[in-house]
Amino acid sequence: MGLIDRDTVPERTGSTYPAPFDGWMTGRRTQMLGRAGGLTQFGVNITILDPGARSSLRHWHLNEDEFLMVLQGELTLVTDSGEHLMRPGDCAAFPAGVAEGHTMVNRSDTEGRFLVVGSRAPHEVCTYTDVDLKVETKEGKARFTRRDGSPLSDDPEDRR
Repeated sequence: MGLIDRDTVPERTGSTYPAPFDGWMTGRRTQMLGRAGGLTQFGVNITILDPGARSSLRHWHLNEDEFLMVLQGELTLVTDSGEHLMRPGDCAAFPAGVAEGHTMVNRSDTEGRFLVVGSRAPHEVCTYTDVDLKVETKEGKARFTRRDGSPLSDDPEDRR
């Protein structure tokens, strides 16, 4: 596909998390640049955080590597081992299989942006470290459960 006009790539809002966690992502937007360019083996996104917003629940990936670089503003990287203030040009990497939960939070009073590059494994398990939640993705379909694999509720939809 070649050149991508970032100004034409839509900003995606909302979350794929089940309730009530979906509401925790207010103020986060994402531009899926890799998808806009037709990439299939890894994702490339710009995540935009309004003041007070977070990028995700704190998580780690079993099969996917993840890299991020701050582009604009001051953001706080929150990991299981602590907090780190990050400014434009600062980078972080999270190798697959390392159980170090991470998320970005905007504690400033201005918008922040960061680039995220991650592999796209055909089978992925993502574990969330602050809540009893896990997602397993196979063949493009995500299934959220508790960390032990049990359904989130008694609702038959959670048992799929």
